[in-house]
Amino acid sequence: MPGIRVCVDRGGTFTDCIAFVPHTIHPAAEPQPEPGFRQIVVKLLSVDPANYDDAPREGIRRILEIATGRPHPRSQPVDTSNLELIRMGTTVATNALLERKGERTGLLITKGFRDLLHIGNQSRPNIFDVTIAAPDVLYEQVVEVDERVTLVGYSAVPSGMNVSVPADDPSYVKGVTGEWVHVIKEPDLAKIEADLRAVREAGIRSVAVCLMHSFTFPEHERRVGALCERLGFENITLSSAIMPMIKIVPRGTSASADAYLTPCIKEYIAGFFSGFDDGIRQNPDDPTKAGVRVEFMQSDGGLVNVSDFNGFRAILSGPAGGVVGYAMTSWDDAENKAIIGFDMGGTSTDVSRFAGRYEHVFETTTAGVTIQAPQLDINTIAAGGGSQLFFRHGMFYVGPESGGADPGPACYRKGGWLTITDANLLLGRLVPDFFPKIFGKSESLPLSVKDTQAAFNRFSKDINTFLKKKHVQEGHSAATFQPMSLDDIAYGFIKVANESMCRPIRALTEGKGYNAADHILACFGGAGGQHAFAIARSLGISKLLIHKHASILSAYGIALADVVHEVQEPRQATHAAACLPVLRDADLFAAASALELSGDTLPHIKERVAHLSAECTRVLAKQGFDGSHIETEIYLNLRYQGTDSAMMIIKPGSADDWDFASAFVSQYQQEFGFTLPGRAILVDDIRVRGIGKSAATGSPVTHTTVHRELAALTRTVIGADKAVKTESAFWEGVGRVDTPVFQLSTLSPGDEIAGPAIIIDAIATIAVEPHCTAVVTKDHVVGFVETGASTEAPASGDAAAAPTTADPIMLSVFGHRFMSIAEQMGRTLQKTSISTNIKERLDFSCALFGPDGGLVANAPHIPVHLGSMQEAVRWQMNHLQGDLVDGDVIVTNHPSAGGSHLPDITVITPVFEQGKIVFFVASRGHHADIGGIQPGSMPSNSRELYQEGAAIKSFKLVRDGHFDEEGITRLLRDEPAKYEGCSGTRCLRDNISDLKAQVAANHKGITLVKSLIREYGLEVVQTYMGFIRGSAELAVRRLLKSTPSPLTAVDYMDDGTPIKLTVTINRDDGSALFDFTGTGAQVYGNTNAPRAVTYSAIIYCLRCMVNIDMPLNQGALAPIDVHIPDGTFLSPSETAAVVGGNVLTSQRLCDVIFKAFKACAASQGCCNNFTFGKGGKDEHGNVVEGFGYYETIAGGSGAGPDWNGRSGVHTHMTNTRITDPEILERRYPVILRRFGLRDGSGGNGRCRGGHGVVREIEFLERLQVSMLSERRVFRPYGLEGGEDGKAGLNVLMRRLPSADGSTEPAFLELNFGGKNAAEVQPGDRLRIETPGGGGWGTPVESASAGSASSRKRNAAALTSPKASRIDNEIMSPKRTRSTPRRTGGGSLQNYTDTQYSA
Repeated sequence: MPGIRVCVDRGGTFTDCIAFVPHTIHPAAEPQPEPGFRQIVVKLLSVDPANYDDAPREGIRRILEIATGRPHPRSQPVDTSNLELIRMGTTVATNALLERKGERTGLLITKGFRDLLHIGNQSRPNIFDVTIAAPDVLYEQVVEVDERVTLVGYSAVPSGMNVSVPADDPSYVKGVTGEWVHVIKEPDLAKIEADLRAVREAGIRSVAVCLMHSFTFPEHERRVGALCERLGFENITLSSAIMPMIKIVPRGTSASADAYLTPCIKEYIAGFFSGFDDGIRQNPDDPTKAGVRVEFMQSDGGLVNVSDFNGFRAILSGPAGGVVGYAMTSWDDAENKAIIGFDMGGTSTDVSRFAGRYEHVFETTTAGVTIQAPQLDINTIAAGGGSQLFFRHGMFYVGPESGGADPGPACYRKGGWLTITDANLLLGRLVPDFFPKIFGKSESLPLSVKDTQAAFNRFSKDINTFLKKKHVQEGHSAATFQPMSLDDIAYGFIKVANESMCRPIRALTEGKGYNAADHILACFGGAGGQHAFAIARSLGISKLLIHKHASILSAYGIALADVVHEVQEPRQATHAAACLPVLRDADLFAAASALELSGDTLPHIKERVAHLSAECTRVLAKQGFDGSHIETEIYLNLRYQGTDSAMMIIKPGSADDWDFASAFVSQYQQEFGFTLPGRAILVDDIRVRGIGKSAATGSPVTHTTVHRELAALTRTVIGADKAVKTESAFWEGVGRVDTPVFQLSTLSPGDEIAGPAIIIDAIATIAVEPHCTAVVTKDHVVGFVETGASTEAPASGDAAAAPTTADPIMLSVFGHRFMSIAEQMGRTLQKTSISTNIKERLDFSCALFGPDGGLVANAPHIPVHLGSMQEAVRWQMNHLQGDLVDGDVIVTNHPSAGGSHLPDITVITPVFEQGKIVFFVASRGHHADIGGIQPGSMPSNSRELYQEGAAIKSFKLVRDGHFDEEGITRLLRDEPAKYEGCSGTRCLRDNISDLKAQVAANHKGITLVKSLIREYGLEVVQTYMGFIRGSAELAVRRLLKSTPSPLTAVDYMDDGTPIKLTVTINRDDGSALFDFTGTGAQVYGNTNAPRAVTYSAIIYCLRCMVNIDMPLNQGALAPIDVHIPDGTFLSPSETAAVVGGNVLTSQRLCDVIFKAFKACAASQGCCNNFTFGKGGKDEHGNVVEGFGYYETIAGGSGAGPDWNGRSGVHTHMTNTRITDPEILERRYPVILRRFGLRDGSGGNGRCRGGHGVVREIEFLERLQVSMLSERRVFRPYGLEGGEDGKAGLNVLMRRLPSADGSTEPAFLELNFGGKNAAEVQPGDRLRIETPGGGGWGTPVESASAGSASSRKRNAAALTSPKASRIDNEIMSPKRTRSTPRRTGGGSLQNYTDTQYSA
């Protein structure tokens, strides 16, 4: 006999419960219900310690009382006799991660990598935040395991696969992927045991184990794990067990997150169970017998038995239920129209997409922790009902700060912040009479309209004072100024918030090749209904769905979800290698880097699929599912050879259809816009997802039939006479009007309501906008938006009159739209590119420019590109006057033409409208090689520009729609090779592919610009371009007006060349002269910096010092005059070598500017440019197969007045990522021996400078290596008594013959200098020690005494794994701390780590 089935979503603020109660269970006093299941909904606060200690258990108790009619006292264990099933989604793991309240944890990692997870990918989360606020690492102590394995062979060139395996050498073994692995050193278990005992004595009971290449060779991890178990550790997470995928950094952070979170989850579950009677517990050996079945929702949208629920799969537990909920209640196979999920809560909004199957991602970042696990593609933005409202520099801003629950919005009667909730209340879109009365000291009062109005009145005075002053400054009479009303202001913030939420939706859809307007919007969450119609209109969506359980849809989705068991294994063996059991007896073999998808390998794939499917079926059968209720989904993780964009492809429909290749090519074309014919398709992983069909609703679950119901429905227009009341509400284009308020419970299927109107149910409010209608169906409110109708003045082409004064609302909206264009260009470039530099290291920038060539919007990519790209655009404008037509695409990289250095190739496309240029779009990417005297085109010893590779002033890459591959090949391959000692590009195929990706990115930008023009009209768009520049100019002028004058600073390059700066400020108008008189002459070397680089440094530093969100564009430089004397190394001749100017001198320029303003101590002042490779033109003039690898390496950041510098991070003019150690060793003939913090290198002070890093690489082949670095002589300065950071050091380690009997290698160590190149032999190494940051303030005398507080500020603390916490313990008082929340994640975070906010 069935029992009660309860599904719970425990959120941060509310816990939602929905129960399905069989007709056999009912209050004795009531007649037996109709056969089937009835639903009971309970909503309660997640935290209410005065009344209960666990919200989900309390919700279940209340449900049992309602269902049975019998009391279930809180003082007694909950009676489970009527319970059959409990399902739960929980924020326990998420909250522990956000608040850093997980289990005390230790990390065991390969020796040499103790700080690897702290360094991560070395990028900083916000390029303009000089404090570099970054989250903690999760572990307290680190044990370095003295073991090492590496892969055999490398994939950079085909010949790298042909390697010898010594016969009968047991140190060469086959990994689980089929790859050969060389075991260099076995783990010393005795030493590890001694270290682990110390960890246990410190009270740590949970450990994570992550060793190099354990994805293919897990044996060492298993041995270490067995030792941990023997020593009594209670939780042991092996990275190879939870997610055997390549990349040690995300695998390591996943393992540490699991070790950190799983004990919390187990503790919570134990506490949850303790409040029930013994019937809650199942037989652990047979879950089908006895007890209540308890299941938890995982981040991938599948349920798992409570005994198998773990930490790293729990991060999106609640939101995943929402995705399942809207997918099941909105998608119809017959309708076949994709759905956008829009889940707006109090502090954040989740957006996702469903088109018949769940879209997963396998690497996301939440609360600064990268998780490598299957997760639904949910992207979270910091905008919700509680987002705070700001007015800055004439623009409206919403969030990302949140008012939280305490004090909350102003209307909560606690003296809180003005928020979106207040704006909706003021506008009449929230009706206090229908809102819970839980506010005030007595917790019995309604929302306070009075408090909201008072707060808006104060805000209004500030806004209108600013606007009136600006009105007069523009030459108008004060008498003609029209102040903004409270309604105008409140709705302005609503409009800005809506645009901020539309921005990631556009990226999520258009970035994948879909049109947002071709979707249905499924809206849910507590605040979503108030914004749904406006969001749909902004996106061009004509239909939206709001389910009757919209405010508890995550709980309802959990009820509809299936139990899932997944298994995945990597496949990197070629079929040939996999089928050779005696391979070790061979002298030579084709080393495997991936399994090629082909007819020959398909039998092997099918065999592995069958094995994994059987495992899934076995596990699900053990949980009580019979074969008829078990399904399997088969996936191959596929990519093109030579690329890293793997895509998880589901097996085509029919049982006999194994044509994964066609499915992959089709999806690749859809998402990236091109394919790579002729390239092999490789299999990285085989994944099988077993599904146990098990909805808790008591009836078979199918996708919705609402679309068919709607088509057959007879509609009845409902008038205001059926409204429960009339509310005065404000609507765009209509103003404030009496608006009917309807209660959903009084409406019937077929009722149709025309907007403006408000529909209210027990726990949600729906605002039906003008020119919209809402139709009630059995389970939904279906919204229809008249997309042809506009609530604004019509605008088409040039028809709309350009405004003479900036509307602050539209100023913010256009700010979002312009930035969105640059961001989507960047996303397109990253996805369509081939090279590691652009796709993985993210060494690129995309931007939008006005018809004058001035910057309009630059996505936050690489700072050194910020001001320099506009110089390139303007040079082309002047050079090609009258010779640009629609369809032309220009390529350039020459320093005299606005370039930075030659590897940074800029692609520029004019945007034409009605026969004239109205905008420009441009993309700049760092190409891995463009020729010159050394592989990688970053030579340390170049003296002339031609030695650095191809130099292109102006070339039409595309003309009349034709991509001139022959012409660009000549410029990249043939022209550089004409010079003595130089080669043409060594990576032509990648160059061509990346240039095509840049063209595609520009095309995306053009499409979006023209869409914006169609929407608002050309004159309006260009006028607001000017207004937004004015806003940036105002922010900079305000900064300068508050700064004393004059300011001076000088610093020296390592060769003694000075950079001298004098800043003279006119504090009356906020203008300034940056005068570099006294700067050294052009050098006979490569640290000369084109003038554009100086502009980039200035605009970057000014933006950092403004220290609040502001549009970054040409306006920031409008108050600035720059004087750079000709002949200096900041204004060199056009033949001067400049490769170091972009990556070295640019960093020193930032140090000098910050020193003049006394903003912060010096950071490492260098990018530490390291290249190696081989090939190109040999001594006989023949072109030899080769490759080039380039990386920049992190260092220490400078301290400030009240913050410590961050250790092991990129600073100032770069923010590129570093290649994961396992990827590095797979692709190239090297072994990364060490990568960690350089203890003691940060300058001491009241606030300490961050430490640099040590990176030691061993070479396995004869290669050319080059080092281009600075701060090897002059140390990074400290300020205000703070000590200097340590200078960097590069050491070439020549391998010597080992002494008799010695197993340790011997080396001759040579100071390699800051700029040098050499040929290395197998066994040689290069050790790079990067500079630390300068300290700030005189060191406190008692700092060495050893108190906890002093240790946190000084060296001892900075060397611990908790460095990230300590580095940023003290925040600048200018920074506003926001309520902790889950933001980021999903596919968009792989493109940029910055959060979407207004």
